[in-house]
Amino acid sequence: MKQRLITAVVAGIFFMIFVLLGGEWFEAFVYLIATIAFIELLRMRKIAKYKIPSVVSILMLWGLLSPELGMINAIFDVHINKTDILLFSVILLLSYTVLAKNRFTFEDAGFLLITVVYIGFGFLYFLITRNSPDVIVEGHIVTGLAKFIFVLVVIWATDSGAYFFGKAFGKHKLWPTISPNKTIEGGIGGLVLGCLVGVIFQIISPVSASMWAVIGVCILIAVFGQLGDMVESAFKRHYLVKDSGKILPGHGGILDRFDSMIFVFPILHLIPFF
Repeated sequence: MKQRLITAVVAGIFFMIFVLLGGEWFEAFVYLIATIAFIELLRMRKIAKYKIPSVVSILMLWGLLSPELGMINAIFDVHINKTDILLFSVILLLSYTVLAKNRFTFEDAGFLLITVVYIGFGFLYFLITRNSPDVIVEGHIVTGLAKFIFVLVVIWATDSGAYFFGKAFGKHKLWPTISPNKTIEGGIGGLVLGCLVGVIFQIISPVSASMWAVIGVCILIAVFGQLGDMVESAFKRHYLVKDSGKILPGHGGILDRFDSMIFVFPILHLIPFF
């Protein structure tokens, strides 16, 4: 627990420095952690990161992470979008299954493509949220930074609530075959604390004109944040690994810490709230 707390505090401060800096600093940081998370999944699948399909996939990941493709289009005098990037990835990776004479399989290609989408779009919406334009809510300016921090604190509150409520009151397993330590009581506790923190944030620094909208968004964040965590737990269970990596002592890898966020940020952009 001591190691987890120290790592959480140090890593949290380091992360928030880049969030506050924004701009190119935050963009470079997101590219870095997204690439590490991608490599962690390659290791789970036991696909070498220096193989041609891995290198191609990482390049495609970077393409998806770019909020604007104008620079790429200008350099190469083309007109591509993110759909083109995904289609090109499919063609390249499936072609390589033939060139590799099935040492690189159709299943490997599918894994890489889903991973590119999962990691790429997940982290892309970090950048889109942080860089979103200012809006005025009840005479108060809501910046992209404020929206980003709102989501972060609700996710962190949900994680903390799920952990401590689960430890104190957890009796009924939520999904033991995937994550044996998670309980229904912990999940409910996480949802309640996430909503409570979100409401307090709204009172202090409004992010919406409607408190009910904020509560609804907090419920979405809590539900999909915990679902994202369960998805990553399912990956680890399937590939028989304890943690996605070792970069964060006491916590595991990048994916272990950002699994909730890369589920939540894209979901929030499917609703009018953001």
